[in-house]
Amino acid sequence: MFGLFKKKSEIEKLNQEYKKLMGQAHELWKTSRRAGDEKVAEAEIILKKIDALETK
Repeated sequence: MFGLFKKKSEIEKLNQEYKKLMGQAHELWKTSRRAGDEKVAEAEIILKKIDALETK
């Protein structure tokens, strides 16, 4: 209950975005491999941002 109004950190937001993109990529791979690969590329960019924030 006390965590209800807690703001998410930048890393938590990026992790959530990464998981969303990977889920979308998985769904797209069922119909179009190329579209799925494009989503994975977007997710990799997010992952690099996460790594950069964690190493600070």
